[in-house]
Amino acid sequence: MRTLIRPTGFVDSPFGHDGKVARLAGGLNWFSAVELLGIDGNRRVGSELLPVQGLEDRFDDDLAAQWRHLTAVRPPLQLGERTIRLDQPQVIGIINATPDSFSDGGQFADPASAASAGADMTRDGAAIIDVGGESTRPGAKPVWEGDEIERIVPVIRQLAAGGAAVSADTRKADVMTAALAAGARMINDVSALTYDDRSFEVLAAQPVPVILMHHLGAPETMQDNPRYDDVLVEVYQWLEERIDAAVDAGIARERILIDPGFGFGKTVAHNLELMNGLALFHSLGCPIVVGASRKRTIGALSGEAPADRRLGGSIAFTFKAAEQGAQLLRVHDVFETVQALRIWRGLRDQGLTPRL
Repeated sequence: MRTLIRPTGFVDSPFGHDGKVARLAGGLNWFSAVELLGIDGNRRVGSELLPVQGLEDRFDDDLAAQWRHLTAVRPPLQLGERTIRLDQPQVIGIINATPDSFSDGGQFADPASAASAGADMTRDGAAIIDVGGESTRPGAKPVWEGDEIERIVPVIRQLAAGGAAVSADTRKADVMTAALAAGARMINDVSALTYDDRSFEVLAAQPVPVILMHHLGAPETMQDNPRYDDVLVEVYQWLEERIDAAVDAGIARERILIDPGFGFGKTVAHNLELMNGLALFHSLGCPIVVGASRKRTIGALSGEAPADRRLGGSIAFTFKAAEQGAQLLRVHDVFETVQALRIWRGLRDQGLTPRL
């Protein structure tokens, strides 16, 4: 048996509530209550809703560590010369240099057009551009490393030369090495370093951030009737194990980000449950990345709308994630998402303006 802490009871302003609210991960969200989740194995067996005031008096060592993680400031990411602050939500723009990605596969005929689209995303407000050369959509087949390198390296090189902060979306050590040599300064691994054991060695030697994403099974089969005893608990514990594995391999915890992996081996219900419980993941102590843009869940809830008509649902997920303190939103529609987050930021700034 163990207990996990999920922040809840979010408030607009901390003013006048000394000792009654806590700041979530050094960001713009404050919470007044927590749900203590009793965990037995892979599932919740109990729940207790408690106010923040006086809560620390009840903590054992595990809960005290979770609380420190929940309330600690997330230091900025350093991607080469670019500093990405994590005290407010930031946008990662998606560039898929692939023929078969679910939303924009085949959109870019050559590296120059992909790099141009990435530069446009930077101008529209994306803090980071994530370049991928292998589709990991449901049913996708693996791509040979050489092909993947040929697809992404010219794009990364052009974007980095133009001053963009670039991430490489790959699960292969050789591709990581080539991408970093070309100017990428972050790795986004949808396998959380489970696909290629040599990835640990590459990232232990390179002082760059890495995103560890939860998945269930390989892309070819991950949507074939995925099952969990309790998806929120299982994803949490799986990510906890992957963080420990990365740290044990020599990757500094300060360089690790986590992604619950919306759509990667999850049903619509699983995805919605993860989004509703997203704030729980802050107690792992790592910045949270959310990639729900244009995902199948949006289509399922909106009359089977195709991928290019899921902007509204993507923005709804963006707001929900921001409300729970997610630091990075990985999206296709950068301009619209940045605009939505500026409205969200305006609302937060007004709420955090002293009234007296």
